[in-house]
Amino acid sequence: MKENIEDNSEDIEVDKDVKDEDIKSNNKKTIWINFILIIVIFVGLLIYMITADGIDNIIAVLQSVDYKWVLLGIICLLINWICEAINLHIPIKKMYKDHEFKNSIKVSMIGLLFNNITPFASGGQPMQAYELTKTGKRVSDSLSAMAIKFIITQTALVITTLIVVIFEFNFFRTLMSNYLWVAILGFGINIIAIILVILAGINKKIITTITNPIVKLLGKIHVLKHPDKTIEKLNNSINNFREQFRLIKSEKRMVIEMFFISIIQSLAYYSITYMIYRAFGNYGITFWQIIPTQAFLLLIMTFIPTPGSGLGAEGGFYLLFNSIFVKGTINMSILFWRIYTFYLPILVGLIFLIPVRIKNNDKNKC
Repeated sequence: MKENIEDNSEDIEVDKDVKDEDIKSNNKKTIWINFILIIVIFVGLLIYMITADGIDNIIAVLQSVDYKWVLLGIICLLINWICEAINLHIPIKKMYKDHEFKNSIKVSMIGLLFNNITPFASGGQPMQAYELTKTGKRVSDSLSAMAIKFIITQTALVITTLIVVIFEFNFFRTLMSNYLWVAILGFGINIIAIILVILAGINKKIITTITNPIVKLLGKIHVLKHPDKTIEKLNNSINNFREQFRLIKSEKRMVIEMFFISIIQSLAYYSITYMIYRAFGNYGITFWQIIPTQAFLLLIMTFIPTPGSGLGAEGGFYLLFNSIFVKGTINMSILFWRIYTFYLPILVGLIFLIPVRIKNNDKNKC
């Protein structure tokens, strides 16, 4: 009997290993499919630009670019990345005193990579949590830190954007005349998301009343195999998050620091569009008028299911900014903007990911 039990346990372990390999294989397939889709979109954009503008015009536009503004755009991108890492680092450092900032930079860049190569930016946080477990952090603590970051950064983003919209409302209303209702809907969804996360930290019953029936329904229609276990894990995560959520209430200085860093981060991101606007010889629109328009473009991108909101991002940029860019420069501006906000984060994220894979391979060989 004992031998049978041992044999069964070995079979279970082998079966588990097989399932793990299947999951890894499926994940690799999904990532490769997304990469191929990204390349196809990039090549399609180039073909469209050549067809619409012609090689001669593209060369003339590139020769006329003021690369001082291009460099400033790169600086703004770096500031955005640094602020992203700082806002992840602060809450984790409160939980784990030995956590190093270089790890926060690495985790942030890997998160940006997977946000850009997965639909609806769904892969960033799980990969960040996974990377943090390698340095001894609990998954629940990592997710709590990211939830705290989400609350503060999104609140700062919404408040900053709304203030600018109020002061530049006439310009925003004129430019967004056909899309104003979508902008209102998008801002509303962001505010609801913030409220739900805050409620999870304040009142568990309200959240479980919403989530438990949804999980049970997904179980009945066979989307989830083990709804009861999912509910149990969800409840444990909410309990842990409520414990960590006390950081927001007790650490007022931390919240203020993260709030102002988030404002700097969002302004740095918005500045990229303004730097591109100026690089291609555009004048007349102020930085503060670019902000609400760029914020609205981000809202549009959240509803696009392709990796990095491909096609939707480019199309949205064209619709929103075509009227204020110099004629013949909009397509090249789109390419520059996507290089800053999409392709560069992928390339840099891959650089941070490569050493991890090498180390893992070395460990497997030993």
